[in-house]
Amino acid sequence: MFIEILGWLGTILIVGAYFLVSSKKLDSQGVFYQSTNLLGAIFVGINVFYKSAWPALGLQVVWGLISIWAILNYVVPKGRKLR
Repeated sequence: MFIEILGWLGTILIVGAYFLVSSKKLDSQGVFYQSTNLLGAIFVGINVFYKSAWPALGLQVVWGLISIWAILNYVVPKGRKLR
């Protein structure tokens, strides 16, 4: 039951953040948006790992890595881009 709740919370985080960006209520160029995506990817990733849904796990890993990359680009000083 806990794994199901975690999966649903992750889904709500990802879809909620996407809705807020799409409705221009949240800036996509910020740490909050990327952190929400990262946490959502972790929660959904745990759920799909538990269910052995490997393609969905691959998606969550990529989604999370993109979020980490974006967060690092926001927090690293401008002269030191991560590429």
